Amino acid sequence: MLNRKIAPEIKEIRNLKLPPPTRLLLDNGVPVYVTNMGTQDIIKLEIAFLAGRPFESKKLASRATAGLLKEGTRLFDSSQIAEITDFYGGSLSVPVNLDTSNLVLFSLKKHFDKLLPVAADMIAQPVFPESELALFKKRNTQRLQLDLTKNDVLAYRKITEHIFGKEHPYGYNSDPEMYESLTRADLVKHFEENYVSGNCVVFLSGKIESDTLELVNKTLGQSIKKGPLRTPYLPLEMMHPGKQKLEPPGTLQTAIRIGRRLFNRHHPDFKGFFVLNMILGGYFGSRLMANIREEKGYTYNIYSTVDAMMYDGCFYVGTEVGNEFAGATIKEIYKEFEKLQQELVEKEEMEMVRNYVLGNLLTALDGPFNVAEVTKSFVLEGIPFSDFEMLVETVQTITPHDLRELARKYLNKEEMWEVVVGE
Repeated sequence: MLNRKIAPEIKEIRNLKLPPPTRLLLDNGVPVYVTNMGTQDIIKLEIAFLAGRPFESKKLASRATAGLLKEGTRLFDSSQIAEITDFYGGSLSVPVNLDTSNLVLFSLKKHFDKLLPVAADMIAQPVFPESELALFKKRNTQRLQLDLTKNDVLAYRKITEHIFGKEHPYGYNSDPEMYESLTRADLVKHFEENYVSGNCVVFLSGKIESDTLELVNKTLGQSIKKGPLRTPYLPLEMMHPGKQKLEPPGTLQTAIRIGRRLFNRHHPDFKGFFVLNMILGGYFGSRLMANIREEKGYTYNIYSTVDAMMYDGCFYVGTEVGNEFAGATIKEIYKEFEKLQQELVEKEEMEMVRNYVLGNLLTALDGPFNVAEVTKSFVLEGIPFSDFEMLVETVQTITPHDLRELARKYLNKEEMWEVVVGE
């Protein structure tokens, strides 16, 4: 009998490997990556298109196009799409990020044949109603006007604009005029250019059997139009780091963002910097939290992050503090940079961070849907699956000397943009 008074043995995490998916091709040439690991009769289908900002002919076209996919097709209007999805207990969403626009369907296996045709028609023949576009523009303009009253939103918009440039897909910021200028023709053009076979990858996960694969090929193999892979638009803007302060009236807190341009996951230093960032501000026990929250009490939350996009990346520290603590907080952030450049990380902290990161990686492999998420990121970014094991190896073997060299290379104050929003 289990004795609950005795704590379970703590074991070292070993043999972390990404289960390889099965790769198939639809009749129209679209690749399908199948993660068949499920025990429950649930299927997740994700159709990913390289149709984000780098592939726009007009700013915000990617967001608007994806936002209206659920608002009606040649066969189903928006209410029918919602009713059918609800009736069969499914879930349909169209998440958008900077690089891709995706359609995600969750379904019980027994109802997959009823829901798949609806999802397929959304990416085959959407109608983009003028009335829905007008509502989309109105909603998003109102949301934007509200967001622009928030210091943290202003700070994020400015730091990414400075890092990448005002015209770069990762750097431009939306405004009401940009939304208002969108037309139905812009959406149709973006859809016809980007929602094609050359820009598409399909991910299936859950309990996947041969009849499901046949249905996917019969449906998506015909509905996704053939077309070539698009070339992304990535203007090179040489940005020289500097400082900017905005002072909206009547604010009690100051938002701070300090960061720089970095790289995507293909860069040889990405894995090591990933660990370095974790030590600096990537988890609750990080140095920034210990110093600026726990010891100084300047803020409730402070963090550092590495945003790795498909074609580029950036690093930044973010926090919101009382106006009176802004200057002191900025000084402490740079002090933490300097400590990492001058001092070696001690063994106890190294082990704690190793265990934390390995625990997160283990969680990322828990279940078919999580595994499919990892698979998707590797496939879309063109990274071999073996890179997951290389990341694990880096976490397990990186040394304090390696981390110090990375800090000296990438955490230099003179290379940082500094944005402060507050009185």
